[in-house]
Amino acid sequence: MSEVILEATGLTRHFKVGGTMFRRPDTLRAVEDVSLSVRRGETLAIVGESGCGKSTLARMLMRLIDPTAGEMSFEGRRIEGLRGAELSALRRDMQFIFQDPFSSLNPRMSVGRIVGEPIETHAPDLSAKDRRAKVAELLEQVGLRPEHADRYPHEFSGGQRQRIGIARALASGPKLIIGDEPVSALDVSVQAQVINLLADLRDDLGLTLVIIAHDLAVIRHMSDRVAVMYLGGVVEEGPCDAIFAAPRHPYTMALLSAIPEAEHGLERTQIELVGEMPSPIDPPPGCRFHTRCPFARERCETEVPALREAGDGHRAACHFFEEIAAETPAVVARGGAARPAAAAERFALYADALAGREVRPRAGPD
Repeated sequence: MSEVILEATGLTRHFKVGGTMFRRPDTLRAVEDVSLSVRRGETLAIVGESGCGKSTLARMLMRLIDPTAGEMSFEGRRIEGLRGAELSALRRDMQFIFQDPFSSLNPRMSVGRIVGEPIETHAPDLSAKDRRAKVAELLEQVGLRPEHADRYPHEFSGGQRQRIGIARALASGPKLIIGDEPVSALDVSVQAQVINLLADLRDDLGLTLVIIAHDLAVIRHMSDRVAVMYLGGVVEEGPCDAIFAAPRHPYTMALLSAIPEAEHGLERTQIELVGEMPSPIDPPPGCRFHTRCPFARERCETEVPALREAGDGHRAACHFFEEIAAETPAVVARGGAARPAAAAERFALYADALAGREVRPRAGPD
């Protein structure tokens, strides 16, 4: 899995919003200077809370929307400027699974036509008989019966509709599939079936997957690497097991501490982030996470942290991840004054929570 199949450098997307004839529109900075690479045969997960830019990034990688700035390459070939026939040819190798398995399927088309349309587009010389046989093969591949080709999307459950969407994505014989939260709209029991299906297809067909998600349990089950996004930027990236075992960025720590604990009677301290995520129309200067970070210093308010090596294959965009990883509680408050002594106790509780140890918070003000 050393060969890079998809690469993005400095990817940025801005939207103009709220303009009138008397007022200039604001600039919504949905994705800002994102660089990442996807290796052939792996599953890369992109995670973060709602509004962080995950779906916008996925659509740019797929060329469903154009970037404001930055470069993208697929198998070493630049793709951000492709148009017409060249872009259509790229669609053969890159396919998309949408979040909503109902609205992404045309209700006026039968399943056979939905799945067969990419085959007709990318293999126009195939006879109608061979195309029907290929559709039946694809439906069986995703756990549906060939006779389902004559039915319509409303006749299926949510999980079955998502399987139809996966069959459509496979129809052109792609090398890479991007899934925008492909299981978030499904029941938990159905989620497991679709996740296992994607994992099996990846192994059987040699696919490369980019999965957008916010469910960390899903990510841990099926991903090789994880990129964590916050307010339009990647704040941490690295191997899945290493990130779950030893996160480097405070935001990643907060996400992992929010995972529900199944063990009865275990009390764990959750890292609570203060306030809401800032608006991408008016992001804070410096580190975008500093307004909610319990470990922020004055430097964080003015200097944008670079995404730099953090060991174990990690990269983290934090000025002080070494000190945080070493459980150094001496964090300076904004304005230069020292944080209260309770910060040291809170830091130790966070470390215990992330390590999975039993934690019983002491009573008293924070």
